[in-house]
Amino acid sequence: MSNDSQRLPVAVKAVYGVGQIAEGIKSAAFGLFVMFYYNQLLGLPGSLAGLSLLIALVFDAITDPLVGSLSDRWKSRWGRRHPFMYVSALPLGITFFLLFAPPAGLDQFGLFLWLTVFGILARGAITLFYIPHQALGAELTTDYGERTAIVQYRQGLAIVGSLLCYAIAFLLFFGGPEGQKVAGNYPGLAATLSIVMVAAIAISALGTHSRIPTLVRPPADSRITPVQLLADMVDTLKNPSFAWFFTGVVIIFLMVGVDSALALYVNTYFWQIAASDIFFWSIAYPIGAIAGAFATRALHARFDKRPVVIFGSACWALCQIVPVLLFLAGLFPEAGSDTLVWTLVAIRFIQGAGTVQALITAGAMIADIADEHELRTHKRQEGVFFGALSFSGKVSTGLGNFIAGMALEMIAWPTGAEVTVSDVAPEKIVWLGLLYGPIVAGFAVVAIYCYTRYQLDRERHAEILVALSERKRGAPPEDARDGALGFPDDIAADLLPVSVGPLEEPTERPDKERLVRTGD
Repeated sequence: MSNDSQRLPVAVKAVYGVGQIAEGIKSAAFGLFVMFYYNQLLGLPGSLAGLSLLIALVFDAITDPLVGSLSDRWKSRWGRRHPFMYVSALPLGITFFLLFAPPAGLDQFGLFLWLTVFGILARGAITLFYIPHQALGAELTTDYGERTAIVQYRQGLAIVGSLLCYAIAFLLFFGGPEGQKVAGNYPGLAATLSIVMVAAIAISALGTHSRIPTLVRPPADSRITPVQLLADMVDTLKNPSFAWFFTGVVIIFLMVGVDSALALYVNTYFWQIAASDIFFWSIAYPIGAIAGAFATRALHARFDKRPVVIFGSACWALCQIVPVLLFLAGLFPEAGSDTLVWTLVAIRFIQGAGTVQALITAGAMIADIADEHELRTHKRQEGVFFGALSFSGKVSTGLGNFIAGMALEMIAWPTGAEVTVSDVAPEKIVWLGLLYGPIVAGFAVVAIYCYTRYQLDRERHAEILVALSERKRGAPPEDARDGALGFPDDIAADLLPVSVGPLEEPTERPDKERLVRTGD
């Protein structure tokens, strides 16, 4: 297929990306509000709140690769992905609202049970949309550069979702300097966010419905059985590129889980900034990410994908660590001051602009891995890979939430809407800052090492596309020499570089050199 035929209209990429507004809202709300709402305002102990979030995330994480595999194999007149996208919208809206509207008078066990049940249901509902939607993006094109553009739209509109969440919360519902401390503000906030999420999913599903005839169809003999779904999940980790990438993501999201659960605590008690200023801090990251997203494709053309994801991960970690250390060393503006607020906003903007490089690149890398997997196994399974990636992120984020809750209990953090900075011992505030910054974010070094082991670069991906194109035309790949390097013929054809072996050139051969040179 020619490069030009793989270009997508801007309208298609935009309406596709709109769906991620729902994921952006959900992630922002879960990351910033849930722990604070249940622990600080409703009085649920930090260990129970953290355990509940961990249970919900583990349950959700298990369903991610299952939904991915199921959507890979699904057969319907609406294709593989769209049935799941359509069915997810209303359940998400209802369960997300109920998550922030527990009945009055519940005891601690009742709150724990309510948070667990509706955390599971809300996350399960978004999974039905999120995993098939990501897999759909990988199916829209096989072009190396165009895939980056698709992820840019998807990630950019997820960031818009985060911005909407913060704007609706802090501008409409959290009026006053400490509006985030009023428990009665949260049900209305949840209802408003639910409506926006349902609308975003509907627009994305309906807007891409016309693309269904052009998408990949499952094989005629494709079966859906529990054993086969499990085998699909296990098979993803047999891909070396994905295995190292998967491990790095687990570590990064573990850190993100701790930091996001503690963010509202840190801003309120460590930095001592008002709700109106927390709003500016909150939106600085997504605005920075939107600004940085425009540079991602140019960075890929110059540096390839692996160094870009390493850069983005390192940027996130440094922006977590450096401000806390400087503040504790007396080299940072005074807590609660305007200078501090705008310094934090600037750092948060830089963090967003750098981290988005890793977020966009990760989505494009998974699409490339799916091509490599198809060459090796003859199976087109984007859903399984995106599901496994989501699994790693959610399990580790859930564990991070649990660690954050346990840490709050270990330092005997006081709870209650009436708690002020003067009610908290100074050493507890110091420990809060250390946990949020250097103690947790320092593990980014391990994640970066894992990313260095990822070997699927631009040239190898171009070779894979050549081999896949030849296979689909029925021509034998160049590398399918008799048992080359000791592999059976069919496996050797999949694993060896396509440049090996002087076979007769097939007609209409894709121009691999142009693919490598232009990044297409």
